[in-house]
Amino acid sequence: MALHYNLSKVYEISDNDTEFAQQIITLFVEEVPVELKAIKEGIEEKDYAKTYASSHKIKPTLDLLGMDAAYEENLQIMEWTKSEGKRKEIKEVFKSLKEHIENALKEVKKDYNV
Repeated sequence: MALHYNLSKVYEISDNDTEFAQQIITLFVEEVPVELKAIKEGIEEKDYAKTYASSHKIKPTLDLLGMDAAYEENLQIMEWTKSEGKRKEIKEVFKSLKEHIENALKEVKKDYNV
């Protein structure tokens, strides 16, 4: 059983369409790591626009995969970009987000052989 993600929302909105679920999984595996790297760079460079764009791009995927903790952390990063870096602990938030995503990636790759 999946511990780091949950496909119930995907199946709910797609009437149990396994092909759609596979597309979401593929999107997660291919695009989220790229955006995660961009978020990290954006935080390091204090490039708020870059950070926001990448955070915004992964937001629906995290929601669809039922990754509630990662979703909330991603929202915190988006808020950080709006306040232009007023939060000192943003690197810790990112570290936790990255960990949640990496755990889910490992699990998804194992579960779906991608």
